[in-house]
Amino acid sequence: MRSTFSVLFYINRSRIKTDGTTAIMCRITIDGKNTAITTGIYCKPEDWNTKNGTVRTVREKLRLQEYRKYIEQIYEETLRTQGVISAEIIKNRVTRQFVVPTHLLQMGEIERERFRVRSKEINSTSTYRSSQYYQKYLADYLTSMGKEDIAFEEVTDDFGKGYKAFLARNKNFSPSQTNHCLCWLNRLLYLAVDNEMLRSNPCEDMEYEKKPSPKHKYVTRDEMKRIMEIPLSDRRAELGRRAFIFSCLTGLAYADIKQLHPRHIETTAEGRRFIRINRKKTGVEAVIPLHPIAEQILDLYNTTDMHNPVFPLPNRDSIWHEIKEIGVILGRTDDLSYHQARHGFGVLLISESIAIESIAKMMGHSNITTTQGYAKITEDKISKEMDKLIEKRSKTNNNVTV
Repeated sequence: MRSTFSVLFYINRSRIKTDGTTAIMCRITIDGKNTAITTGIYCKPEDWNTKNGTVRTVREKLRLQEYRKYIEQIYEETLRTQGVISAEIIKNRVTRQFVVPTHLLQMGEIERERFRVRSKEINSTSTYRSSQYYQKYLADYLTSMGKEDIAFEEVTDDFGKGYKAFLARNKNFSPSQTNHCLCWLNRLLYLAVDNEMLRSNPCEDMEYEKKPSPKHKYVTRDEMKRIMEIPLSDRRAELGRRAFIFSCLTGLAYADIKQLHPRHIETTAEGRRFIRINRKKTGVEAVIPLHPIAEQILDLYNTTDMHNPVFPLPNRDSIWHEIKEIGVILGRTDDLSYHQARHGFGVLLISESIAIESIAKMMGHSNITTTQGYAKITEDKISKEMDKLIEKRSKTNNNVTV
């Protein structure tokens, strides 16, 4: 017989800390017997919803959701493997997992494990993979100081400045790469603050590197035409090429194409097909009329089975080499990417004088300012072309004899 099981979050309004917050407690009940745990999460009493057992602030709300999910996972796993379950068994496992780390790299490993679990849930490993490098660079800095790790109370503002100087001196990173590393350091320090290992983040006033204006790399119209003209013999590579062309003609990112199902393909009264899908990155709806070539590609794959995706695509990391090969064929010195295909779509639409609002809707942008970036690319391209024309005419005029 399955046990009765419930999880309840609550606060003690009579025990308020000097900063005005109070601890969020968790009561686990199994078969009428309960036990309480301190979650290590704090909130202001006015932000607590007693009726729903939730907190108003987004950060704490997400942490509580993860805490609940972890308890439920332990319950299911223990019941499945041991056949016996109690509130105390769950409490013991939870408290072992949520021991607060006292050192910087130790906190980083716990945070990376959370990313690993999350990456499986959302089927995306990019954040987890990046955290491996940020953790390594921080470890390299500590090694240069003759340390294996550092206690939170030893971290000072000078530590942060030293790390920034270390990255500039030893890694030769771009401003963007350096800032990502600094963000990882600050993330771990703010987690220490959340868990009361620090009163405040000693590096919060550290200045980030100034980034130059972003330069969108994109697939040009000529490159797009050449990609269409070079079918690949390998079946997997050809799938990658077709999906890449589809991205160029729809502006869908790889993650969006991977989750594209027949239900996302609709038809107007005039018989024109279009895609309606919420983008995975932002959740914003994109509505995209289909180019005839995009329709031809669709017809080669699944457009009827609603339970399976249109394209049988593997994980993005698995098909990276195929896309790189296309870039080599094009003579690209930099790596080709699906993101460049999406940018190419935006530039193409701008160059055809399609309204910014329509482009924003097709690309699923949550902010029209993002869309206006493609207009800037086109303006720069026009300016360069005009400069070339002026220079050419100037040379011609100089060669004319009167």
